[in-house]
Amino acid sequence: MRILLTNDDGIYAPGISAMYAELIKLGQVEVAAPAANQSGVGHSITYLTPLIVQEAFKDDKHYGWEIAGSPADCVKLAMLELCEEPPDLIVSGINSGANAGINVLYSGTVAASIEGAFFGVMSIAVSLAMNEHPNFERSAKQAAELIQQLVARRTGAAQLWNINFPESTDSGPRGVKVLPMGVHRYNEYMEKRKDPRGRTYYWSGSDKQLSPPCPVDTDVQGMLDGYVTMTPLQFDMTQRKQLDDYRGLDWKLS
Repeated sequence: MRILLTNDDGIYAPGISAMYAELIKLGQVEVAAPAANQSGVGHSITYLTPLIVQEAFKDDKHYGWEIAGSPADCVKLAMLELCEEPPDLIVSGINSGANAGINVLYSGTVAASIEGAFFGVMSIAVSLAMNEHPNFERSAKQAAELIQQLVARRTGAAQLWNINFPESTDSGPRGVKVLPMGVHRYNEYMEKRKDPRGRTYYWSGSDKQLSPPCPVDTDVQGMLDGYVTMTPLQFDMTQRKQLDDYRGLDWKLS
């Protein structure tokens, strides 16, 4: 199996290193990842500046490609230029921090997997909720096990999955749940500050304690309950019912 591995934390982040160590047991792995941290960039694409690419090495052997661009850039460039043969699978992660709920829409990690699905390749995003002692190695091993099962059960068109691991504990996750993406809004705020020159700036944050309760049976709550959550995604954002309701109406133009 040919696997393309990427992330949004940067090519030298611990999560992608742990994932690489497990994926090479499943097949041939090519890495194409950002040169620097690209967290929160969503599905941005670089158009106005060139994409600088450098070969990356690990233990004096070819490891992959370090790209000065977004995660979606990395997948697009790998698919169009860098991969000698098209991959059978694209994996994005492991991300340092969960990508559940509405964070899916901001996530560079998930965007990279969506870009892979654009190309008709099965694509899986993997993230780990962070605490003081994240266990990337165990999460990577368990993620690889789940990825093998998803590949074995795949039928039909390319599938797109988002996998989130709960915060690392000594006992590990309580199990696995397949759950929908939560869409409730967090309690966000902008903290106003002054820099040493008297200029105003803002620091973005959120307060989980003041946020409304998570709806049950969603990826957010499942992860908070200690489960690995798996969510099948789609990138067609069409609201089908509204489309049908409005398509047949007679629209007027002056």
